[in-house]
Amino acid sequence: MEIITKVVDSVNNLLWGKNILVVMLIGTAVYFTIRTRFMQFRLFGDIVKILGKSEKNKKGISSLETFFLGTACRVGAGNIAGVVAAVSIGGPGSLFWMWLVALLGSSTSFIESTLAVIHRDKIGEGRYIGGTPWVLKKRLNTKIPALVYAVSSIICYIGVTQVMSNSVTESVASAYNINPKYVAGVLAVIVASIIFGKSKRDKIIDALNKIVPVMAALYLGVVIFVIVTNITSFPVMFKDIFYQAFGGKEFLGGSIGGIIMQGVRRGLFSNEAGSGNSNYAAAVVDIDEPAKQGMVQALGVFVDTLIICSATAFVILLAGVEKAVGTDGMILDGRVLSGMTLFQESLKTHVGWIGIPFTVVTIFFFSLSTILAVAFYGKSAVNFINEKINLNFFYQIIIVIMVYIGGIQQNFFVWSLADFGLGIMTVINIICILIISKDALVELKKYEAKLRNK
Repeated sequence: MEIITKVVDSVNNLLWGKNILVVMLIGTAVYFTIRTRFMQFRLFGDIVKILGKSEKNKKGISSLETFFLGTACRVGAGNIAGVVAAVSIGGPGSLFWMWLVALLGSSTSFIESTLAVIHRDKIGEGRYIGGTPWVLKKRLNTKIPALVYAVSSIICYIGVTQVMSNSVTESVASAYNINPKYVAGVLAVIVASIIFGKSKRDKIIDALNKIVPVMAALYLGVVIFVIVTNITSFPVMFKDIFYQAFGGKEFLGGSIGGIIMQGVRRGLFSNEAGSGNSNYAAAVVDIDEPAKQGMVQALGVFVDTLIICSATAFVILLAGVEKAVGTDGMILDGRVLSGMTLFQESLKTHVGWIGIPFTVVTIFFFSLSTILAVAFYGKSAVNFINEKINLNFFYQIIIVIMVYIGGIQQNFFVWSLADFGLGIMTVINIICILIISKDALVELKKYEAKLRNK
C-alpha cells in the first residue's frame, strides 16, 4: 500500500504540482479556440438553439438528456467542494482562472465530444456506446492506451464517489450533528435503489432527467437572491477577483503559481474539458450530426463554470470572508472555516437559518447526481475493458460500497486517486485529440455550411 501511495503522490506531484497539466490544458484550449475560429463565441446562439430544440427520442437518448448527464457529473464534482477548496486555498483570484479555463476549454470539449460521436459503436436501434477509449482504439489502431484510459476512468470515479459521499455526510454532520454512519447508509440505499431499480429505459438517465433541472433551478434561485441583496458589493468583489488573480500584493512572494493552480485544477475537475470524461455521455446520444453534440457539450462547460461555479464562489466572497494566512481556510465572523462548513456559514449570513437546511439539501442532490453520473460513465469503461464478461454488476456494487465507506470516513488518499485518475485521463486524451482533431474540424465545417444554407 505504501508503494502505491508513493506512486500516486509522485504522479500527482508531477502532473499537478509541476504545472504540466496547466500548460497542456490552457495550451490545448488556446490551440482549439484558434483552429475552430472561436466557435464557442461565434456560434453561441446556435448552440443554445440546438439544446432548446432537442426532443426526447423514444428509442434513443436525446441531446438534452446527455446534457443533463454531463451536467450531473460536472456540477456535483466541483461546483461546491471544488470551488470552496479553490477559493479557500487560492483566494478570490482562483475564480478568474476557472473562468479562463471554461471560456477557452469549451472549444476543447467540442473537439473531444464530436470525436466521441464519430468513433462510437451502435448497439441497437437508436442506442450507442462509446467514449474516449473507443476513439483511441479506432484512430490509433491499438488498444493499450485505450485500456489505460478506461482503467484510469474507473480509478477516478471510485475516488469521486468517496469524495461526494463524504461531502453529504460532512454537511449533515456539520448542520445537525447526525452520526455519519446513518447518513451514509441512507445515501447508499438510495444509490443502490436507482442503479439496480427497474426501468424501461436507462435507470440512471431517467433519474438525472428529474434531479438535474430541479437542483439547478433551486440553487440558482437562492444565489440570485444573494446577488440582488448584495448588489452594491459586486464591484469591489470583482475588483478583488481580478487583482488577486495575478497575485495582488503577494505577486512578488510567489503565490501566483498557487492561485493559478487552484483555479485550473479545480476548473478541470469541475468542467472536465480536456479530460475526455464527458465523452462517455456524448457518445450515447441518438443524433446524426456529430458537431451538434459537440456544441451541446461545449455549452455544458459554460453552464458549469461560468454559472454554477461562479454562483458558489459569489456566496462565499459576498459573505465578507478574508483569507486566513498560513491555513487552507477563510476567516468569517472571526472563525477560520473551510470545506462545507465555510459554504454553509457563508450562505447562513445571507439568508439566515434556512441557509443550513438548504445547503444540506443542495449538497445531497449535487452529490447524488455526480455519483449516479460516474456510475453510468463507469459502465461504459468497464464494458470496454471486457465486453464478454459482465463486470458491470461488480462495478456498481463497488460504487455502492464506496458511497458508504466514503460517508463514514474522509480518506485523503482516495481523493488523491481521483486526481491521479483524472490526470492520467487528461494526458492521454489531450495527446490523442491533438493528433486526430481534423475529424472534428471537418464536421464543424460541414455543420456551419448547413447553417449558412438554411
